[in-house]
Amino acid sequence: MNIEGVLVPIVTPFGTDGRVNADALRQLVERFVQAGVAGIVACGTTGEYYALEDAERELVLRTVAEAAGGRITLIAGINALSTPQAIRNARQAQELGYEGLMLTTPAYSLPEQAGIVQHFRTVAAATPLPIILYDFPARIGVQIAVETVIELARIPNIVGIKESSGNFNRALALIQARIPDFHIISGSDDMAADFLFWGVRSWISGGANVFPAEQAAMVKAAAEARWDDVRALMSGMYPVIQAMESGDYNQKAKLGCRRHGVDAGTVRLPLAPLSAEDERAFLAMLDAYQG
Repeated sequence: MNIEGVLVPIVTPFGTDGRVNADALRQLVERFVQAGVAGIVACGTTGEYYALEDAERELVLRTVAEAAGGRITLIAGINALSTPQAIRNARQAQELGYEGLMLTTPAYSLPEQAGIVQHFRTVAAATPLPIILYDFPARIGVQIAVETVIELARIPNIVGIKESSGNFNRALALIQARIPDFHIISGSDDMAADFLFWGVRSWISGGANVFPAEQAAMVKAAAEARWDDVRALMSGMYPVIQAMESGDYNQKAKLGCRRHGVDAGTVRLPLAPLSAEDERAFLAMLDAYQG
């Protein structure tokens, strides 16, 4: 499983009838493949996995896999409120041909570190697929401690962590730990250049729904030590990325898909659409982008 480069946690487009828009999803997969991304994460946070019915989840996973056609890495988000449901999600992803999995600590339950270890250990024992830990305490309510990450990394099929804490000191502690055969993955779009400077070469970026080619170019530039190009690419995207990180991330990621000629529709409750004023402001910011 190749996870170097940019992997897009793809939005789930909805039509005007409120249903999953599989045609738009196929179009987005094709646009992202052509833009040079390394992979796609289906049913992640940016994909509003929590708002999908079981049949819709299967539709999204199947559509992405068929549209990708083996050309890029496919990872399935398998987050769930319980460990058994995460295992069921993992088995479904394997059956549909996914190469890897991404998994958080279950939300709402607020487990201690011992429970976090057992959650990931139990899921890892139930699947042969490689697992990327997903640390996102702002959404989940608890953090996977650095010591816990090091312990979990000893499990052969736990292969990396998407670091989305927003605290680069923590990210740097993980990078400096130099965990063998374990990837630290940038999950904070506004800090991606910092991750790249410290040698990280994998970026799971919701912002890549908007800037797939630019972010792929940014990772390539870093690999070639072209730091002026990294700075220029990040500077160009930064106002839009900052606006996304400041709130209404999913809504703005979907609006940004218009850059690719694809209407991803609106979000589902409990998320609410942007106001007309906020939508105009964000689209004007996209129009002003000079990439």
